[in-house]
Amino acid sequence: MRRILVCLAVGMLTVGAYAQWVTDADVPAYHAEAPVHGTKLPALLSGKQLEGPLFQYPWQKKVYEDAAKVPNVLYQLPCFCRCDRALGHTSLHSCFEGLHGAECSTCAQEGYYAYQMSLKGKTIKQIREGVMGKEFQSIDLNSIGM
Repeated sequence: MRRILVCLAVGMLTVGAYAQWVTDADVPAYHAEAPVHGTKLPALLSGKQLEGPLFQYPWQKKVYEDAAKVPNVLYQLPCFCRCDRALGHTSLHSCFEGLHGAECSTCAQEGYYAYQMSLKGKTIKQIREGVMGKEFQSIDLNSIGM
């Protein structure tokens, strides 16, 4: 009986430790708190920067324009295209500092989702939970900016 209890205890500890590791690995980089008051975030692309061969579809310009309205929200959201690993991005905000948000449908969907949820009065925590729940995936980018 004692052997069974020890095995169960070791098994539960292993599962608990593994679950913690998996959770951390599955959530891309983001900032848990708003930027410190007075901190100037890097600029997001805007104006004439939203023209050219990478901006062929109306939704590409629209998601950047919307992203510029909620930079502090984007700063506190992960990006599930995993650009944190490939490009060193620190949050969804990073995607819109350059052209990545125009090239990646995941970033574009998340940025548009963040703006739309902000308009609905959702808190950053609620928006982050929606992003982590992949609620942005139902957004049809081709219906944006028409």
